[in-house]
Amino acid sequence: MKISVTEAKGQLTELVRRAEAGDEVVLTRHGHAAVRLVPVRPVVDAKSRKAVLDAIRASAAGKALSGPSAERSQDFLYDEDGLST
Repeated sequence: MKISVTEAKGQLTELVRRAEAGDEVVLTRHGHAAVRLVPVRPVVDAKSRKAVLDAIRASAAGKALSGPSAERSQDFLYDEDGLST
């Protein structure tokens, strides 16, 4: 949505709500785009990001299952001379 700065003065609260909801709000001056209203995205600090990654790694480590190695998974198809059975 494009709206002049003059018109926007009386509708600022509504324009901010629309921008927060994801609508593109562009304020114009003399018919030319001057500014765009965009919502502020929270910045995640390094400590919080590290905590999330550590939690993901811990969760993944608990799901790893030990089992037969892929290297030996088809040994039953061959005899001790390496010929198919």
